[in-house]
Amino acid sequence: MQAVDRAMTLLRTVAMAPESPSLNDMAIACELNRSTAWRLLATLEKHAMVERSPATNRYTVGYGAMQLGAAAGHESLARHVRPALRDLQSATGERVSLAVVRGVNLVYADQLDPPDVPPEQWIGRPLALHASSSGKIFLAHLPPEERAGALPTNLPRHTPTTITNRKDLERELRTARERGYATSIGEDVPYSNGVSAAVLDPGARPLAVVNVWGIEQRVPVTRFSALGKAVQATAARVAALLDSTPD
Repeated sequence: MQAVDRAMTLLRTVAMAPESPSLNDMAIACELNRSTAWRLLATLEKHAMVERSPATNRYTVGYGAMQLGAAAGHESLARHVRPALRDLQSATGERVSLAVVRGVNLVYADQLDPPDVPPEQWIGRPLALHASSSGKIFLAHLPPEERAGALPTNLPRHTPTTITNRKDLERELRTARERGYATSIGEDVPYSNGVSAAVLDPGARPLAVVNVWGIEQRVPVTRFSALGKAVQATAARVAALLDSTPD
């Protein structure tokens, strides 16, 4: 059991490191001696859970771990963080959703509707990255080259207010990154506004997005600042829940 626990700690360390760690980095981070860390990493490498660069001797997540991640559904994650979403829905009185990263896109994984709003099923739907508040805060936290690869050559117009000019979008993403949340004013769905914050891993990469949205009468621009603070606090709480592991 101790070996399994140590191996999983090493794997999480590789996955969460802002830069590819070395053997020494992980031995220190996981409070293991180098020989123990080396043996465990060699086993993880054998099963393709990690990969070691021959040039740098640094480690990255292997294709075996990626296969496991691809096979996992989002239901477990949604159940794990549902209390945080429920509190946000109670505090705001509006529709709350959680979108999770799938490759270079986002997909709705959970949704809580207020009792006085007709339910709409969005779970499983991909998001328009350049037009939704969730998509924009996701893009804002990607490196420029990844952001460019995630977007089509021509940004499609969904509504009259959709941003279709790359320079205008980059300016909005910069603002969203600086203040910590993104907004959408009828840009994806007509007369529907949204406010979103990203759930970031320890390397500041987006893992998921917390979103509050609704028709413009319920989510007017005048509420954006307060809702922005609320989604940021919930996103931080979700990040802490995802980072926590049982003792």
